[in-house]
Amino acid sequence: MISVINELMTIWRPDPALIRRPAYLSLADQIARAIHEGRLENGTQLATHRQLADEMNLSVQTISRAYEELIRRGLVSGEIGRGTFVQARQPEPTPPYLPERLGDLIDLSILKPVCEPMHLDKMRAMLGQLAQDLPASAALSFRPNNIFPRHRLAAAEWLLGCGLETSPLNISVTNGATAGMTVALMTAAPQGTTVATEAIGHHTLVPLASYLGFHLEGLPIDREGILPQALDDACTRGNIRAVFVQPSAISPTATLMGAARRAALVEVARKHDIAIIENDILGPLVTRSAPPIAALAPERTFYVTSFTKITVPGLRIGYLVAPDRFVAAIANRHLVSNWMATPLVAEMATRWVQDGTAAQLVEWQRTAIHQRHAIASEVLAQTPFRSQPESLHVWLDLPEGQAEESFVAQARLQGVAIAPGMSFRVSDAPWTPSVRISLGSTSETELRTGLGIVAKLLMADPEHLLLAI
Repeated sequence: MISVINELMTIWRPDPALIRRPAYLSLADQIARAIHEGRLENGTQLATHRQLADEMNLSVQTISRAYEELIRRGLVSGEIGRGTFVQARQPEPTPPYLPERLGDLIDLSILKPVCEPMHLDKMRAMLGQLAQDLPASAALSFRPNNIFPRHRLAAAEWLLGCGLETSPLNISVTNGATAGMTVALMTAAPQGTTVATEAIGHHTLVPLASYLGFHLEGLPIDREGILPQALDDACTRGNIRAVFVQPSAISPTATLMGAARRAALVEVARKHDIAIIENDILGPLVTRSAPPIAALAPERTFYVTSFTKITVPGLRIGYLVAPDRFVAAIANRHLVSNWMATPLVAEMATRWVQDGTAAQLVEWQRTAIHQRHAIASEVLAQTPFRSQPESLHVWLDLPEGQAEESFVAQARLQGVAIAPGMSFRVSDAPWTPSVRISLGSTSETELRTGLGIVAKLLMADPEHLLLAI
């Protein structure tokens, strides 16, 4: 009996002094933060409605509303006759972006390149060209090896502009970066093993780990990405088989990894004989980037790049470069998961690489995104944020006292969608509420308006944000 009492006494409790109006939402936010920060673990039974009402000097109805809000957020579950529990199983992760734009909402949540009518004109012109001279193999062949040799040659040419020299035989043409990432992870991380990655990383990694059966370990980062010593320590103590990195301005925190840091990570990977999966979907867009990690360690690095974020969103094609010893395994896993990339889109990408259109679109994008960064620097002049000159977004830590979920919800109520930072969280380390804001997903006028709304919310009293929801 004494041990049970002691155990109950050690369970985290909300602080009555931090309650603001409306009390139910303030209480829900406190409990949500405790869950996200690991102070309330999965499976923990929360206090009963009556017990917590007495402790907090609130009504039972207020506690009930707070628990209902936590159930709505998917953080707890109520079981009749048993009580309320932190969910032992997390719900399906929701993407940080809106699946579609709703009404007049200014969507700064989805990561997109800047697009203008010119992009649509170029797509239409290429489709018209293909209508006249589409290769028979692109429409009639069912065998990837019959279709893609020419496309792999063009891919090798494009990769030179990314700083990577490789054989066409090591290249797989994929339906974008996500397909390439998935196949690389299937190959490098067998079920039951662990993949290390940035503590704030790619939002699809958590569900992919669940679906593919590997474990995910988020490691400490700084402004250049993963700390080599942290990776060394993780490899020493655990079953790490691969490390997934985003070294060139595409990570949520817009890290840009220098040449020395890349070399240090390669040294650790070689020491422990682990694979490296390098997500470089901005490729040649980032002019200040050091050579790819794959150029330093081709024997163990899976290199992923694509055209979607740097040319036109509809050009959903990418390249996966595999080390020699994994080429056959990559081909087999690509066959069972995708069969092959879409030949028509691959044909478009190849022609654009060969005639220089792809490079022109990248150059145009670089100029356009520089202009978007100038707008962000002007509108958010009073707010520190993280970015790179060619990143498609900024990462913004919220001021102390601002609850991330409430801030994102209030921005949405005022007509602006932004991505909650929690969606990119991989580690259970202490968390700073943050948001990711896309710069390319809308017009310059809407971007300026949306950033202006965010800037005003940043200056607001956190209590007023809660009252307004």
